[in-house]
Amino acid sequence: MSEKKILLVDHAPSPNTRKLRDAVLEGARDPEVEEVAIRHVPPLDATPEDVLGCDAIILGTTENLAYMAGAMKDFFDRVYYPVLEETQGLPYGLYVRAGNDGAGTIRAIETIVTGLRWRAVQDPLLCRGEFRDDFIGQARELGLYVAAAVSAGII
Repeated sequence: MSEKKILLVDHAPSPNTRKLRDAVLEGARDPEVEEVAIRHVPPLDATPEDVLGCDAIILGTTENLAYMAGAMKDFFDRVYYPVLEETQGLPYGLYVRAGNDGAGTIRAIETIVTGLRWRAVQDPLLCRGEFRDDFIGQARELGLYVAAAVSAGII
């Protein structure tokens, strides 16, 4: 069995958003999950080849003016057409760190991934309001869930 690959593309400009990123990575690297590797690439560095080379993708962004971070929009602008035909059905997870309601951010990303025909593995994780420690556990669970599902061949 060959190792499956998860790509984490997230915008983490603050200590709290970096805690979320690190928790996703920790969850995906749980020792109980076998034959899965996760690789983090910041959105401004991620390429179409990164997306084409993964078996699942996890997206993370802050809410900026009721929209995704500009770095995430740049990522989608650069990869959309080069991966469109090759990644239909790609499983994805999403988490959003929102100071307000996060709805516009989630809607914007879901519009793009619907166009790409990617498949959500679960509802988006919305970490809304003042930062709470339970956000970290939820992010860890997201990483673990995606990795375990990829490992088991469920997604």
